[in-house]
Amino acid sequence: MVDSKSSAHTRGHERLVDGARIKALLRMALVWACPVAVLALAGCTTPKIENPPEFATVAKQGVLFVGGKYKSDPAQGMTDQAYVFYQIPKGYAPGRDGKWPIIMVHGSEQTGANFLGTPDGRPGWVWYFVSQGWPVYVIDQPGHGKSGYFPETYGVQAASPQPARVQGLFAGPELTQPTAWPEAPLHTQWPGGAGSGKRGNEAFDQFMASQVANVPEHKRALALTRRALGELLGRIGPSILVTHSMAGPLSWMVPQDNPGKIKAVIAIEPTGNSSLRGDAAPGSPCGLTDECLRFSPAIESPADLGLVKTPSPIAGLQSCWLQTPPARTLADLAGLPILIATSEASYHAQYDHCTSLFLSQAGVTNTWINLASVGIRGNGHMQMLELNNLEIANFYKNWILRHVR
Repeated sequence: MVDSKSSAHTRGHERLVDGARIKALLRMALVWACPVAVLALAGCTTPKIENPPEFATVAKQGVLFVGGKYKSDPAQGMTDQAYVFYQIPKGYAPGRDGKWPIIMVHGSEQTGANFLGTPDGRPGWVWYFVSQGWPVYVIDQPGHGKSGYFPETYGVQAASPQPARVQGLFAGPELTQPTAWPEAPLHTQWPGGAGSGKRGNEAFDQFMASQVANVPEHKRALALTRRALGELLGRIGPSILVTHSMAGPLSWMVPQDNPGKIKAVIAIEPTGNSSLRGDAAPGSPCGLTDECLRFSPAIESPADLGLVKTPSPIAGLQSCWLQTPPARTLADLAGLPILIATSEASYHAQYDHCTSLFLSQAGVTNTWINLASVGIRGNGHMQMLELNNLEIANFYKNWILRHVR
């Protein structure tokens, strides 16, 4: 367990300016535990759901498509479009009480269905946030779900998701022996409880039925969603961006592309600085993304960042890839409220701190938190589908209320 001196800090991240401060940065940037004595300082809360309503009062709902373009052949149709489902609660006024539209973006091999409901039939995050007064826009990324797949444009689809992989990474990591990461045995929140996330479990079978194949080229897939989100922001105005997993790089790309349009970012277990495959090389060549963000001073290639492997100050976690000092900054993200959230038992528990440290080094204040530190225990990577999904949503709601105006 991490001692409180290295784990209770949530604010005041420093920009790394010399090699001697790497260790200080690593100690300061981590939000791992929130002892009772420092709850007020750290901004952590004991999550409670105060009588959630049985239904949300919706004033308007609908669907739209963004990002689409006609193919070059006039006889053919469109491609690149993203399907968007939205609900707007009764009485909503933009910006009142800090409430802005929330855009939810799913991860790899998923669709927006992740946020609509759980595989065992309970309400999802869309219902919860709409019931609390936020409009919610949920997308199917291009090439996923209702957005359609166009092989002549996207190429042959990637391989279909396999049950063994879905069990091992998402639904039942505790069942794999030996486990692939140390935190896996802590997983208890899959519908049905610990050990139930396998073929034959109704929730697992429903979740398996929801899986889709990806657009094979990851960089292209993100570019399509990036463009679609820019168009969506142009339609609905300033919004809060919630990303998950593969959509993680969009957490930084979209605010950069759309100045003033993102009010806050909640990046849930984002793909980023390192990966479960090991820390022998950066998870992304530009530190957080495959296509480099807009650094200052400008860079010509990822090599200009001089990424160097830096040991984690938390025993048992992976090393991170940080810039060689003096660090270049990401001014486009400065001042943006950012929460990076990690589940206790997820494979991301091994390396999400690296994303936080990279941002901090680049001058971007952010908060990284392991949900166990606020009493939310036992979750895996698909936290929005698990037994305590509304407890987690409630925690994010309270964070938004504290940080967004």
